[in-house]
Order: sequence, then C-alpha cells, then structure tokens
Amino acid sequence: MSTTAVAPLTLQDAEFLIAEARRAAEAAGVTVSVTVLDAGGHLLAFRRDDRAVLISGETSTRKAYTALQLNTPTADLVDAVQPGGLFHTLPTALDRPLLFIAGGVPVQRDGRLIGAIGVGGGAPDQDHGFAATAVQALV
Repeated sequence: MSTTAVAPLTLQDAEFLIAEARRAAEAAGVTVSVTVLDAGGHLLAFRRDDRAVLISGETSTRKAYTALQLNTPTADLVDAVQPGGLFHTLPTALDRPLLFIAGGVPVQRDGRLIGAIGVGGGAPDQDHGFAATAVQALV
C-alpha cells in the first residue's frame, strides 16, 4: 500500500491566506482578525488589526478550529446546531468550544485537509466570504 504525500500548510501559505482575507475585508471596509491553523489544530499565523474588536481574535480562532474539526465551512453548519439539527447535541468537550457562525473554512490540498482559516470582525456572511476568497486564492 502506498500513500501520496501532501504538502502541509506552511507559514508562507498562512501569511498568504491572511493577506488575501484582509485584502477582501479592506475592500469591503471591514476590519477583521484572521487565524490560520495547521492540520493538527496548532496556531500557524494570526493577525488582528488594531482597529478590530478584541473578541474578534478569539472568534476567528474558534471559527477556524470548528472548520478544521468538522472539515466543513462553518457557514454550512449553522442549521445543523438548531433544535432538530444533526449537531444539536454535539458535545463541546473538545480542546476548545466549537463556534457555529460563518467565517471558518477548511483548507485542503489534493483533497486532504491541511488546515483551516477563521475570520472574525464582520457580519458572519462577510467573514465567510473573506475566508473563502482567501482559500480560493491559495488553490
């Protein structure tokens, strides 16, 4: 049985993702915090503009963590945590609580999960757009 190696998410990739997300946010007139995690959930890079709300940093990190843990954009999970949804009773005994608000997007390379980006500071749909734009630019 052979396995094909997939290049991991690098610091250079993380800095590129942050720059792209911030560029998209600035074009929309929004100040954001951006977090990039590697495949193991370790903080690879983080950027909070001085004008961003302090909590946006924690929000961006939790969005990235949620997208990484579930390998799904957090925007796709919002309905799943509502009563009757698939994850309504999902336990939160993980390393950090999950956050089911749009703005977290997994990063894949060659079909494999290599990390995640989270954006916080704008409206949830804006944050999702900024994160998705950055991931699309990386591919």
